[in-house]
Amino acid sequence: MKPPKPPVGSHVVDTCTGKAGIVMGHEGPYVQLRPFGGGKEWDADPGAVREAPAVGENGAHEPVPRRRHRAAHPEAR
Repeated sequence: MKPPKPPVGSHVVDTCTGKAGIVMGHEGPYVQLRPFGGGKEWDADPGAVREAPAVGENGAHEPVPRRRHRAAHPEAR
């Protein structure tokens, strides 16, 4: 039985690389992931992808630059 592929937009960790990212799509047998702060996508084995732990105030992952911006500009919340 094949492992289920996580939905597009979900936050996951690739346990083979230790990198966290956002699911951008599914291509063939792979899950395509992109780092939270942006960058080059990579293909991950669906069996090695796990849901990422929640972080941040609202339980969602936020790229580091946005966190810095919010800290410097609390009125922007």
